[in-house]
Formats: sequence, C-alpha cells, structure tokens
Amino acid sequence: MFVCGIVVSLSIISMVVLACCDDDDPDEHHRRDGGGGGGDKGDDGGDADGGGGAGGGDNQHHKNGHHQHHHGGQGLLTIVVELVLSVSLVLNPVFGVPPCDFPAIFNFGDSNSDTGGLSAAFGQAGPPHGESFFHGPAGRYSDGRLVIDFIAESLGLPYLSAYLDAVGSNFTHGANFATAGSTIRPQNTTLHQSGFSPFSLNVQYYQFHDFHRRSIIFRNQGGVFKKLLPKAKYFSQALYTFDIGQNDLTAGYFLNMTTDQVVAYIPDVLDQFKTVVKYLYDQGGRSFWIHNTGPVGCLPYVMDRLPITAGQVDKAGCASPFNEVAQYFNKKLKEAVDRLRMDLPLAALTYVDVYSLKYTLISQAHRYGFVHPLKACCGHGGKYNYNKHIGCGGKITVHGKEVLVGKACKDPSVMINWDGVHYTQAANKWVFDRIVDGSFSDPPIPLKMACHREPH
Repeated sequence: MFVCGIVVSLSIISMVVLACCDDDDPDEHHRRDGGGGGGDKGDDGGDADGGGGAGGGDNQHHKNGHHQHHHGGQGLLTIVVELVLSVSLVLNPVFGVPPCDFPAIFNFGDSNSDTGGLSAAFGQAGPPHGESFFHGPAGRYSDGRLVIDFIAESLGLPYLSAYLDAVGSNFTHGANFATAGSTIRPQNTTLHQSGFSPFSLNVQYYQFHDFHRRSIIFRNQGGVFKKLLPKAKYFSQALYTFDIGQNDLTAGYFLNMTTDQVVAYIPDVLDQFKTVVKYLYDQGGRSFWIHNTGPVGCLPYVMDRLPITAGQVDKAGCASPFNEVAQYFNKKLKEAVDRLRMDLPLAALTYVDVYSLKYTLISQAHRYGFVHPLKACCGHGGKYNYNKHIGCGGKITVHGKEVLVGKACKDPSVMINWDGVHYTQAANKWVFDRIVDGSFSDPPIPLKMACHREPH
C-alpha cells in the first residue's frame, strides 16, 4: 500500500539518522529500537503519595557506572521526532483494514496509568489532584486525565475503574490493575518502607486471573453482575495495555545501587515482564499495547533527590545518567517484545516509544506552548518546586493551624510536570495525540488497529 510505504520509509529514515549519530557503545544511546531519545511513579520512584511520600533513602548516593553522558544524540532525536510528527500525522499503515473495535481494556502499570488503585488501597490522594478535569480527587496523580484515559476515550469506552476500588466501579468494559508505585519485580518491602507499591506486575496478573474467573461465574447469575462485569468474549477481544518499568529503575538508585548494579538486574525485570504477558496470552489475551519507559532523568524528584554533577546535565537540563539507563531498559524491552512475537504466534504486540515524545516535549517545551519543563506545577519550594517532605497538597502547621503550602500553579495547562513525579493532563494529552496514529509504534500501527500483527 502507498500509505503504508510512506510510514515505513519514515521509520527507516529515523533509524538510519539515529544510527549515524550513535556512539560506539550501542547500549548507551539507543534510539528507536530501545525507545529513546532523551521517565515517570510516573514514575514514581518511591513517591507513592505523588510528591511527599516515603521513598527510601534520604542519604542515598548515586554512583556512576560505565554509562557516560553525551548531548548530541538527544538533539538529533528531537529533529527526527519532529520529522515524523510533521510528515506522518495523518498516515494509516493499515489502510483498508477495518478497525479492531475493542470492547474492553485491561490495563497494567504504575502511577502513569493508575486510575484509583493505590487510592483505594491506601487512601485517596487529596486536592488539588484532579482539579482540571474531575474537579476534585479522582484516584489519579495528575491534575486531570492520564494517557490511559485518552486511550479509553478514543476507543469509545468509559474510563477504567480500578480493580481495587469497591465503590462505584463498573467493569463492563474492562478493569485497571495499575497502582502508583508498582514495579515489574516484587520489591519485598512495604509501601511505607520504600514508597513502592506491593502490587507488582505479578500481583496485578494474579488479580486479573481471579477477576477473569469470577467475572464469568458471577455474570452468569444475571442481575447486577450482568450489568457491571464484562462478557466472557471480551477477554479475548480486549486491548491489554502496559505502562510499567520506571520504578524498577529508580528503586535501585533509591536503594543506593550503582548504575552498573541497576543495569545488571534489568534482564531479570524483563524476564518477569515476558512471563506475565505469556500468562495473559494463555488467558486469551491477543492484543497488547506496550509503552516503554520515559526519561526519568528529566523528572524533578529525581533531579532533586539523587546526586548529579554539572557535567551530567544535558542541554535540556536533564540528568543524562538516569536517562541512559532508561534508554538501555527500553532497548531490552524492545528485544523482549520481539521475542514475544516469536513465542506467541496469535498475539499482536505493539511497542510504543513514549520516551522519545516525552523527551522532545521537555527539551522543546516552549515550541509546543509549555513553560518551565523541569519544574513541578504543584509543590513547594526549591529549584524544581518539589519537596519530598511537603508534596502536592501538602500542609504545615502554623500556630496550631494547618496551612496549605503544596499549592497548584495558576495554569496547569502550560506545565508539563504536575507534582515533581507525574505529568499534567496537558502533557498527557500531547503525548497521546502523537502515539494514537502509530507514528511512534513498532509496528507503525494506529491504536484502533492494534489487533493486527503487522501493517497491511
């Protein structure tokens, strides 16, 4: 198809340009294959409360490993991203093929896609979370909607209810198993010890397995269960979405590990990821939409809490060592997805490069109508308007009275970072608008066509 050929050509151009500027070490500045160019408990990195939460390691120090930082690649990445955005915005690589008509979404992840899981388990994140869209707290660590919300909207589906939320939930069109602070690998610590959620990816799968089994049993009883639970066939027809892995990286740093030590456990993290995808496949899942991890070195809470030298800061103001580890993780995640395609012959797996987009947005913020890309909208004090002890919505006691100091900025719509850890609704929408057509996916398939294995 002519349209398909243009999109594929763009992908090839991107890879060729990136390959030409790559450093000698392919693990350092991988771009398209590893997802990169330039983070996220949103990732959480231990701040389960969205700003001032516990997060192991007040006296932790980052020891640099074998990764070195370079500035040139990130700038070229931005150029390539802009080329793809400007040329392929309206292209459809599966021209002539009917949309998938997904009847449900089952989501797995961390705070980037948590729509109420952690709040249901450990208490609601208070105001001003949710103020821009929900007009109050809605279980999300943002001022409004997340990328997963925009995914649901685009597919004509309701926002996902959190599996853990027992009140007011409707699971007719799917469920959300994500919780803020979640990792792929179990952390073997409590939320209050480390700031990381006990609901790691394997636990989220166990929850899904139980939900699947019991939904079929109870829906057959009719009545309210028939109205609130998905049809049995939806489990094989649904879109399975993933946005998780960032906390696995930051967890190591907050445990005072070196970069080499963090890199060393990434293969095990991804082995566990592959295992869960295979389990879901065995349960009937066929369509998988997998986000890579974002530029953690551009998040205020990382910049504020981990030691960084001036030489490790790139032209965008981000911490290169942490971004390089994220790029390495994304490269290995891409390889894991490629392997899953071989192992799961009936599955359609789409790898989505959100890293490139997030880094481009941060490094070119003013071009896209945003300001202060490395500063939190909602927080208190310091260079980044972030304080681990007084997060978004945080209060202090003055003369016996509570005073709100973790206030939101006047206009979140022009800010990228919400609370030092997570993205604003405006930034989430910006990212979604650029992944929905498949321009940053492998294969280059739009969201609505993600049940297809390859472009047609």
